[in-house]
Amino acid sequence: MLRLLLPAAAAVVLFAPVAAAAEEVVVYSARNEHLIKPLFDRYTAETGVEISYITDKEGPLLQRLNAEGKRTPADLLITVDAGNLWQAAETGVLAETDSAVLETNVPAGLRDPQSRWFGLSRRARTIVYSTERVGPGELSTYEDLADPKWKGRLCLRTSKKVYNQSLVATLIARLGEEKAEQVVRGWVDNLAAPPFSNDTKAMEAVAAGLCDVTIVNTYYFGRLQKDQPDIGLALFWPNQDSSGVHINVSGAGITRYAKHPEAALRLLEWLSSVDAQGDFAGLNMEYPVNPAVAPDPAVAAWGTFKADELNVTEAGPLQSQAIMLMDRAGYQ
Repeated sequence: MLRLLLPAAAAVVLFAPVAAAAEEVVVYSARNEHLIKPLFDRYTAETGVEISYITDKEGPLLQRLNAEGKRTPADLLITVDAGNLWQAAETGVLAETDSAVLETNVPAGLRDPQSRWFGLSRRARTIVYSTERVGPGELSTYEDLADPKWKGRLCLRTSKKVYNQSLVATLIARLGEEKAEQVVRGWVDNLAAPPFSNDTKAMEAVAAGLCDVTIVNTYYFGRLQKDQPDIGLALFWPNQDSSGVHINVSGAGITRYAKHPEAALRLLEWLSSVDAQGDFAGLNMEYPVNPAVAPDPAVAAWGTFKADELNVTEAGPLQSQAIMLMDRAGYQ
């Protein structure tokens, strides 16, 4: 159920067909409330601009934008995963945005080539392994996890999550569909258990000894490590001699029918700025997109790595192909 994070009386004003205040921005966000509210509160305190927002899953928010059309109150869409951002852009709910500030703050590989959306935080999807049963020297690439030596030692999150769909889409872009399918079939052959519903459960299975390795977004590892410092798991950065670690983003775009496009642009530019990037990424233990901003010390402690430089947008057009490939390979 959608949560309108405003007093009930204000909610009526927000969605009534009357002119809103000039200095207001309405945001639809697939990023959880605790990850955006501190930033929005700070922006309002610094600028006086009121930010009204709704949080929900990425799918329902996109459906809502499409259904509302020109009647939408939303000025800005914040969502996670380049595949979701690509879909939002392709369905026509985002506007092209001309901003020298955003082009400076957000590297080209982390934004839409047509400037319909811009990454705001980077997330690395990498390998987590048991420090008790696996030596780092045994690990190398995502593709290597299809090798029979990992038979009964691999755990994965479900293929239904967009994060894994984007990873497989990137494999298709890099290797071609035939080779990518061989890799995914190898993963399935090596599974120690049916796929898990989320990254945390997959890591807990490794810690419990059900399997030895898994693939997760690093911020899930960070949360688990924070709660259980001695859990006996570690990160490994794969593909350092080839394509690099798979990178995805959370990001945002100004909606096509924004009622306050200038105010939305100022907010979006601020979210990409040196002033805000540390908090935007740090609240979820992610990496800033702005190259002038260092990651949170806890994140920096995981070490440096070579990242895949493929434009994250490439995963979008291959998303459907990736889903069909995973289905053929028996990856549930």
